[in-house]
Amino acid sequence: AMAGEGGAFRLRCSLLGHGQDVRGLTRGLFPQGGFVSVSRDRTARLWAPDGLNRGFTEMHCMSGHSNFVSCVCIIPPSDLYPRGLIATGGNDHNICIFTVDSTAPLYILKGHKNTVCSLSSGKFGTLLSGSWDTTAKVWLNDRCMMTLQGHTAAIWAVKILPEQGLMLTGSADKTIKLWKAGRCERTFTGHEDCVRGLAILSETEFLSCANDASVRRWHISGECLQVYYGHTNYIYSISVFPRCKDFVTTGEDRSLRIWKQGECAQTIRLPAQSVWCCCVLDNGDIVVGASDGIIRVFTESLERTASAEEIQAFENELSQASIDPKTGDLGDINADDLPGREHLKDPGTRDGQTRLIKDNGKVEAYQWSVSEGRWIKIGDVVGSSGATQQTSGKVLFEGKEYDYVFTIDVNESGPSYKLPYNITDDPWLSAYNFLQKNDLNPMFLDQVAKFIMDNTKGQTLLSSSAQFSDPFTGAGRYVPGSSSGSNTIPGADPFTGAGRYVPGSASNAGAPVGGVDPFTGMGAYQSAAAKAENIYFPKKDAVTFDQANPTQILGKLKELNGMAAEEHKLTEDDLIILEKLLSATCNTSAETPTAQQLQTLWRAVNWPEDIVFPALDILRLSVRHPTVNENFCSEKEHVQFIVLLLKFLNPKGKQANQLLALRALCNCFASHAGEKLMMEQRDEIMTQAIETKSGNNKNIHIALATLTLNYAVCLHKVNNVEGKAQCLSVISTVMEVVQDLEAIFRLLVALGTLISDDTNAVQLAKSLGVDSQIKKYASVSEPAKVKECCRFVLNLL
Repeated sequence: AMAGEGGAFRLRCSLLGHGQDVRGLTRGLFPQGGFVSVSRDRTARLWAPDGLNRGFTEMHCMSGHSNFVSCVCIIPPSDLYPRGLIATGGNDHNICIFTVDSTAPLYILKGHKNTVCSLSSGKFGTLLSGSWDTTAKVWLNDRCMMTLQGHTAAIWAVKILPEQGLMLTGSADKTIKLWKAGRCERTFTGHEDCVRGLAILSETEFLSCANDASVRRWHISGECLQVYYGHTNYIYSISVFPRCKDFVTTGEDRSLRIWKQGECAQTIRLPAQSVWCCCVLDNGDIVVGASDGIIRVFTESLERTASAEEIQAFENELSQASIDPKTGDLGDINADDLPGREHLKDPGTRDGQTRLIKDNGKVEAYQWSVSEGRWIKIGDVVGSSGATQQTSGKVLFEGKEYDYVFTIDVNESGPSYKLPYNITDDPWLSAYNFLQKNDLNPMFLDQVAKFIMDNTKGQTLLSSSAQFSDPFTGAGRYVPGSSSGSNTIPGADPFTGAGRYVPGSASNAGAPVGGVDPFTGMGAYQSAAAKAENIYFPKKDAVTFDQANPTQILGKLKELNGMAAEEHKLTEDDLIILEKLLSATCNTSAETPTAQQLQTLWRAVNWPEDIVFPALDILRLSVRHPTVNENFCSEKEHVQFIVLLLKFLNPKGKQANQLLALRALCNCFASHAGEKLMMEQRDEIMTQAIETKSGNNKNIHIALATLTLNYAVCLHKVNNVEGKAQCLSVISTVMEVVQDLEAIFRLLVALGTLISDDTNAVQLAKSLGVDSQIKKYASVSEPAKVKECCRFVLNLL
């Protein structure tokens, strides 16, 4: 039962189990009322409320990481795992997935290049991870679907918002980013230091906490609604109470703070410097984890409060804590000016207020408790003991945590350099990397390594030094110039590694299959017959833009040629050559395009952008021809060809050029060489192409939808998860802006083709909220193909 309003939180229990700092906590779904904790001791532990008294029992201890475990979240139940799953992220760069009743991982997700320090789960089995490698990744089951790139420093916090497809990331670059379908929609600025935690209040509001000791409340539109101050040092974690906007925070000032109606209502000090993490259970109790390895649970409920003896033991432990004045948690302290014990006779004015007194030359810290009406001793303030460096990975360097960050002066006159170091590191390797990074003389190796060992007092966790190869002669050393300098991509298919990519059937210039073709509307198209059978997808062949009027194109080319600057002008002979090329590629003559014709075309497509469009149109028609396709898309020429087309996709450029470049890219799919090139350059091409959605031009939208469809056709043949994820993201983003029903139809066919026979793709499409985006098209009356295709897609979702 929830306790009455206004009650104060008091200790419920202290749980021992972890050997080192508890770095992450999350409420569990099973067993009910339980939670999961993770620690620097490399384990995760599942705790269940024990029915008899006020405590919890450790159900089991999960291992799977080879280094510290730093974060944890629960993946909601599914048909396959009705009790849900547990995901943990660690300093070994991995994410381990456990079932609730096993101590070994079900599987391990690999892909991040540095510590995974934050996890959040969404609907349909999606998992979002944030890492010190500055990226966040979206996982579905055991596959990475997308990588969110844009932050310039470590991502410390991630959250999936309730609305499908929306994700938040908080970073050491001081910003928070909102992502939709894998693309950054908005950046929130305001924090003055590393963002460390995020918590969701509603569909439209969230909270963030940071190393600037503030909490901010934001609207997803970008507006900061409120800033809360109270902590005196880094705030590490934030958690919201169920069914309301109150929340709790923990930080480096040894405290847990409870916020109600926007005010700090209660401050609970702990006998540990770093209070790393907190979570709120369903009954409103708060669980906190700290650098002393102990988990403590606090409650407002009287029947769950610890016994008087336990509370006394907790207070004794607190009163014996030594507080280092250098942390600034208690403000600037000048021991000579402090009052004596009589100062404690005056009551405090607010909960959590601290007071320092001097007693027999010793400085003691007390905190006022409103609920008990007395000063509680929270520790002795000690002078610097020389070794103030905690071994809890406290120091931040370039946004990441280290046990130590040494300042090293190589020579008196020069600058000093920072050397970050963890006790798990090899001192020699760290010294070597430090010298490499700062371009310093390798002669200093022994000196720097010895400095590290002297200053960490042998606190290393090395098993045997044999596993570290000598950094100078060790294998795997990078030898510049040993790789072939040429820029060619080998002939192996980038997806399967098996020789050149040869798809099942070579479609002949996109000729319609069967009597009815929904793209051109050829043949008798009867909607009654179509209901029974899905004639729309999965589509097997690329769609090309074949419509041509050679006379008009050449007329325009000649007209503009007359206006061109001298250095661009084509001769009469050149124009005849291009006319021949057009008739060769538009099937009006049986001749094969010649090298001379293609050289002339290449000169023409490099015209200034205000007059280039007829030449681009000739390119669009010619590239369907196998000879031309092979010439422009082959290993030798393709780089400049793609660069040329991508240049025209600039949304600030001329719309005619955008349109023809998109159509030319679509037509590249007509032959093997072009299809292979398009697949190899997919990421770059799609990223550029999607920018053309902004100008509301229906022909551009149709071309963009067709390009997406052609990619979907190829991706249906080879199962490339990241390719499909990118295509789904593009479909979802473009659907938002497109009005034209032909473009919508092609996007629907692309979507259907992508998700046919692929349950992973179906789940990803759902998690991006694509199903709710397309529902409205199921009731379009004309053209009937939109409605019918949409219903077939919805059947899969």
